[in-house]
Amino acid sequence: MPRPRINETAEQYISRCMADPETQEKYPDQAQRYAVCGSMYDTPLGNYKNVFAQSYDDYPKAASENAKIALKWAEENGWGSCGTGVGKARANQLAKGEPLTESTIARMAGFARHRQNSQRELGDGCGRLMWLAWGGDEGIEWAQRKLKQIRGEK
Repeated sequence: MPRPRINETAEQYISRCMADPETQEKYPDQAQRYAVCGSMYDTPLGNYKNVFAQSYDDYPKAASENAKIALKWAEENGWGSCGTGVGKARANQLAKGEPLTESTIARMAGFARHRQNSQRELGDGCGRLMWLAWGGDEGIEWAQRKLKQIRGEK
């Protein structure tokens, strides 16, 4: 798989990664390939625009468990039209306990705008599935607190 280049934007990298023959062979499903490419760009190991970025893995276990619930449900029922590659990548990061960068935490905190759909049943639209994929109540609330803490340190 290609690695992000210094000063390459996410859009440029993901486009190059999606078109890479090795990546296409390894991940024939376009949505999965997009999630993997997005994750490669956004993880501390792949994030070459700021290699030494501080990352954090102190999110609650419940956030990981919520993401695992979303992934299991999607494995059994499919994602359908729910979510983007970024949301699916986030679910995988949280489920694996991977460290998150400040920019990722900011995206999680911003996902609070979808809270109105968080109490639906799984399978009743996309709201509950994607809420869990982003860490659920525990993950979003942690991200909001953590972002304030990080930005207060700077």
